[in-house]
Amino acid sequence: MTLEQIYHYLSFVLFSYGEVNITVAKVIQVPLIIFAMWFLVTRIGRLIKKTLLARKMSPDAVLLFTRIYLVLSIAILIFTSLEVLNIPLTAFAFVSGAIAIGVGFGAQNIINNFISGWILMWERPIRIGDFLEVGDAKGVVETINTRSTRIRRNDGVHMLIPNSQLLENTVTNWTLIDRNARSSVSVGVAYGSDVLLVERLIKQVLKEHSAILPAPSSSVLLDDFADSSLVFNAIFWVCAESESMLRQVRSDIRFSIYKIFAEHEVTISFPQRDIHIDGEIALMRKRSL
Repeated sequence: MTLEQIYHYLSFVLFSYGEVNITVAKVIQVPLIIFAMWFLVTRIGRLIKKTLLARKMSPDAVLLFTRIYLVLSIAILIFTSLEVLNIPLTAFAFVSGAIAIGVGFGAQNIINNFISGWILMWERPIRIGDFLEVGDAKGVVETINTRSTRIRRNDGVHMLIPNSQLLENTVTNWTLIDRNARSSVSVGVAYGSDVLLVERLIKQVLKEHSAILPAPSSSVLLDDFADSSLVFNAIFWVCAESESMLRQVRSDIRFSIYKIFAEHEVTISFPQRDIHIDGEIALMRKRSL
């Protein structure tokens, strides 16, 4: 096959739009240009992300910058492809009208979640690494996508929550301002125990635990005169990244309280009932047949 034949085939007009002829050569050029530019865009995107993370920038800001870069790159890629094909933007007037109708009839949720995703990344009410409570689920935010946010629950299961729900519904962000969280442990001691000794022992346990913050200060309250016990409530603050860490701290405190109570002979109470019987108790013997 000669060069003239190749040129002839490449110059073959597939279709025309007005005075613009779309040839085989142009159709081949566009995928090659898109592939080359996309290869370059992804490599530069990884370099930008790596550079921003090396400068200790927060993951949320890195995600926002990389998303803006990706959107601008796609827009440039589209306009470049249209320029190669010599297709004016007016050719997409009908398509844009069809898209508008589609949005009006069935794509409201998609557009809503898309815009909500950009609001979340820009205003940052929820950030990557935050510990959220959404309904009955609790977990850590792993990534904020354009349509949904991925959260890893305490049991390791991943949840995909539409971005619009995070803006429209009530969401508890445990780590919005800081990672300090208040928690408490209750313990009941037997009536007759030295309450001042119990208070001192619980405060000692709280003071010796490394995860408990010195400020705000911890406190021990005599919470209630229950049916079978004197209920003490230990209140403390922890810099916790997840509920699992809070549960671990509470467990450590209970172990320590049990140990120190045993050393000082403080009885941890349990439910008891005193039964008073009026009258006589008659014992019936079972006659053997």
